Amino acid sequence: MTNQVMPNFIIKRVSLTPQREAVRFEGKKYTFSELYEKSYQMAGQLSGMGLKKGQYAGVLLNNHVDTVCIYLAFQLLGLRAVILNNRLTADELAWQINDSKAAFLVTENVFLSKWEVLNELLPKVKTILKEELAETDFIEPAIVEEINLDDICTIMYTSGTTGHPKGVLQTYGNHWWSAVGSALNLGLSEKDCWLCTVPLFHISGYSILMRSIIYGMKMVILETFNERAVIEIIRSEKVTIMSVVSTMLNRIEAELKDNLPAEFRCMLLGGGPAPKSLLEKCVSKQIPVFQTYGMTETSSQIVTLSPEHSLSKLSSAGKPLFPSQLKIIDINGNETAPKVAGEIAVKGPNVTIGYLNREKETSEKMMNGWLSTGDIGYLDEEGFLYVLDRRSDLIISGGENVYPAEIEGILVSHPAIMDAGVIGIKDDEWGEIPIAFIAANSELSEEAIFEFCRQKLAKYKVPKQLNFIAEIPRNASKKIMRRELRKLVE
Repeated sequence: MTNQVMPNFIIKRVSLTPQREAVRFEGKKYTFSELYEKSYQMAGQLSGMGLKKGQYAGVLLNNHVDTVCIYLAFQLLGLRAVILNNRLTADELAWQINDSKAAFLVTENVFLSKWEVLNELLPKVKTILKEELAETDFIEPAIVEEINLDDICTIMYTSGTTGHPKGVLQTYGNHWWSAVGSALNLGLSEKDCWLCTVPLFHISGYSILMRSIIYGMKMVILETFNERAVIEIIRSEKVTIMSVVSTMLNRIEAELKDNLPAEFRCMLLGGGPAPKSLLEKCVSKQIPVFQTYGMTETSSQIVTLSPEHSLSKLSSAGKPLFPSQLKIIDINGNETAPKVAGEIAVKGPNVTIGYLNREKETSEKMMNGWLSTGDIGYLDEEGFLYVLDRRSDLIISGGENVYPAEIEGILVSHPAIMDAGVIGIKDDEWGEIPIAFIAANSELSEEAIFEFCRQKLAKYKVPKQLNFIAEIPRNASKKIMRRELRKLVE
């Protein structure tokens, strides 16, 4: 990799357009200058708590302007943010904090019950509450004026098919090239305003923040998604772009009575393929939808379908963004012919350099800069990507990745459960939901199992339905035959 050095993104932005509106949250607006001042103050307070350049530190926060400032304070100090999904249980969070070897955790009062458990599980990790930062001694922070594009900016955990999540390393260069690739695809206008209702702890949300700083574009942050509020804000804030998953798009389409304003340019749709019926409804209501394909490892979308092809290539994810490449490979690593399905492999400056503390898995997944995604798809004769299956067994529920192996691991840890198998089934609201098959050695109530799962798993991962069977079907190499489980459902 080349040692490419750039000014720290927020420092550069504030020198270019200090008075331009940067963020709107709960009706209050913040210019880039105000955002910088707030972030600088927090950087000094974090320094006072002992955080230093190059350290890994966990961040567990809600969507809020303070979260944006804490993320930017991390960038000012050269800290590596281990960004945690606030929907996870304390046990799941502890595993990730431990795995990343983070010495600190920055969180807030709303997660009190979680951090009390975390303090017991990880006594050596120092917890810093957002609400207490204001009373903390301010130390003049050692600001990182320049960043190397190869430096690690963030770590986000993605569930591995083996059950345990892996920390994806995202460099400043990954975020920079993701923003550049998106701008070359969507175009850029000084009137742009991006509505962020997706979580800032997801790459979909974090990438909006990075684009806001790099483009000098206003972002409107909502704490939670509400379709009625979204439609009102699109009108009142003159929003031009919004990131959505199918569930959100479904609700917006159902709620929308009149056309969206003329300045609204696109719904950027990620988190798994959308049903054809939904896309057709959006066409009839003139809702511009750009379908995308991407993942934590590609720092947001890497393939996007522009609206001019939205009908002729309905249900395609589109073509790779300008800086990125894509190929479909067979079991031997050779490229397949058009329309022949295989594994999707991607390459580009927005693709991760690997997984934190996982050299073996990094070398298995990456060859000559190409990342094997584990997803199955094909290219048509014109090079448009069609995604057939997300990482073979992956369930995408409301835009969240749910891995059957992780749920199965929790289920079989129950003393009365001998074996378990999990599959996803289609669901009108969430796209897909997980359901479980259980072989138990005693009379277990469904409620007892649900309660056990709720303690160990994030809500969206808890199976929505339980089926008791004598034996889980497995093949000779003891892999679960999920197609047999599907037959039982059908």
